[in-house]
Amino acid sequence: MVMNPYLLYQMMPDKAVEWHQSLPSTMHRASILAKQGARHGTIVGAEEQTQGEGRMGREWHSTAGDGLYVTFVLRPGTPPGFSMLTICLGLAVAESISRRTPLRCDLRWPNDVLINGSKVCGILVKYEEGAFLAGIGINLEQKTFPEGLTTPATSLALEGHAEVPREDLLKTLSELVDSYLTMLEKGGKQKIIDTFLLASSYAKGREVEVDFGSHMERGITDGLNEDGYLWLRLPSGERRLVVAGGVRPVGA
Repeated sequence: MVMNPYLLYQMMPDKAVEWHQSLPSTMHRASILAKQGARHGTIVGAEEQTQGEGRMGREWHSTAGDGLYVTFVLRPGTPPGFSMLTICLGLAVAESISRRTPLRCDLRWPNDVLINGSKVCGILVKYEEGAFLAGIGINLEQKTFPEGLTTPATSLALEGHAEVPREDLLKTLSELVDSYLTMLEKGGKQKIIDTFLLASSYAKGREVEVDFGSHMERGITDGLNEDGYLWLRLPSGERRLVVAGGVRPVGA
């Protein structure tokens, strides 16, 4: 089902929304708008992306009409760190899905939203042109995915909940992004971290492998620090802070 931009504008009259049939990348278009001075909360969306961007240079599979592909231009009053912002976005996505379906999401630090162990949403955050660009791709109607994905993928349809109205989902998501950023700006960092710890089976006590690019480390996750970065307890007992790296369950 094609997104109805006019309905979206009626539902979100306080938001600047730019909707396209097709874009190489909503992230790239949002960067152009940010350079032109796009205000905080501006949303760029597309029915499909031909060059969708994933984390660490990966492609995000973005077939026409099958997902919610958007990038938010964010200019928070108090700039957060990348990890805290990504955590806020992940919580907003998970809560949006739980409000629109009975599905329960899991969060894998730093940017993956999972359902039953498979990835339903990816989040990519960049800082360009004086703004944070928050790219979010939620799988809605996909029935198949490309082979060779690092993490198995799923969609709301494959989890038994097809035809979730994208306009409603985006409105809820936008409201929750605003809510979590407001909480962060008002000193609610620890509350957000505590919420993430409750929502994530990966944040504490999970045996994982972390891909640092140059090497892999195996250990047990041991919570988040005050800035939202992941603690990893190594077999030696040493506690190492993971600032960037791909986290995977052992044996995946």
